[in-house]
This record gives sequence, structure tokens and C-alpha cells, in this order.
Amino acid sequence: MPRFMTLIRINEQDRADWESDPEFDRRMGALFQEITKAGVMLETATLTPTAQGSRVTWHGGKVGHTDGPFTETKEVIGGYAVLQCKDHAEALEWTRRFLQAHSVKWNVEAEVRQIAE
Repeated sequence: MPRFMTLIRINEQDRADWESDPEFDRRMGALFQEITKAGVMLETATLTPTAQGSRVTWHGGKVGHTDGPFTETKEVIGGYAVLQCKDHAEALEWTRRFLQAHSVKWNVEAEVRQIAE
């Protein structure tokens, strides 16, 4: 079965304003239990803020390095999931359900791409 990478994109400046949703952990826990039991979820994680990261570049035959935060970038990858699904449509459905578990006050985007194997 094909694997899909779901990249969760957030506006890092908005992250500080996200209110705690007491039901969020319950909704996400129930979804993760279901997706794991279905054998779809292979791996998932939240990433630390860009202030704790670095960018490494390759330009003109030279390696460059910049420490975060990356204030010039509004949208960053805040997390990821690797899913094993029968097709792209199933990966989209699980991703849709993941996004719907978030608070309506949050703005979260996901990019779903099949892993080339």
C-alpha cells in the first residue's frame, strides 16, 4: 500500500494566540486511536518552533547555515504524519478528519503528498 506524507502548516505568529480547547485532547486522542487501530498511522509528531531550529542551504557550491526563528516566513511546517492508505482519497479523508479535530479559531493547513517509492 502506498504511503503519504501529510505536512501540517501553521502561521507561527498565530500559534501564541491559540486558546486551549479542553476538548481538543479528547478529540485528537480518539482520532489517533482510530487511525492507529486501522493500521493507517505509521508516524506523527509536532515540531518545535522555528526559534529552536536551523536552516542549512547549498548555494553556489557553498553550505550556509542560519539559526531560527525565521520571521520572514509566515507559514511553517508545525508537524507531520506518515500514513499508509489504499489511495490518495483515503489519505485526504484522514487528513480532513485531523483538521476538523482542531478548534474553529485555529488556522491550520495540510499538504498531502504520496511518498515516491
